[in-house]
Amino acid sequence: MKEQEVVENLKKESEEFRKLLEEHHSLEHLLAEIDKKVYLTPEEEIERKKIQKQKLAKKDRMAELIRDFKRNPHVN
Repeated sequence: MKEQEVVENLKKESEEFRKLLEEHHSLEHLLAEIDKKVYLTPEEEIERKKIQKQKLAKKDRMAELIRDFKRNPHVN
């Protein structure tokens, strides 16, 4: 099964995956807004790093769910 098919299945079947995907997109949007600024205050830099870490954690968990689904598609 191709990765995109797995993602589509998880979007249909997994509430956790849908939530992670939604949160990941939301964090992506926040980063894009921050990155529009020419200069960031130290507080904004810290916030940007925090958002990047949260976004990466969500992406890592989604990748884990995808791997699990590929190993055993009937459990999810």
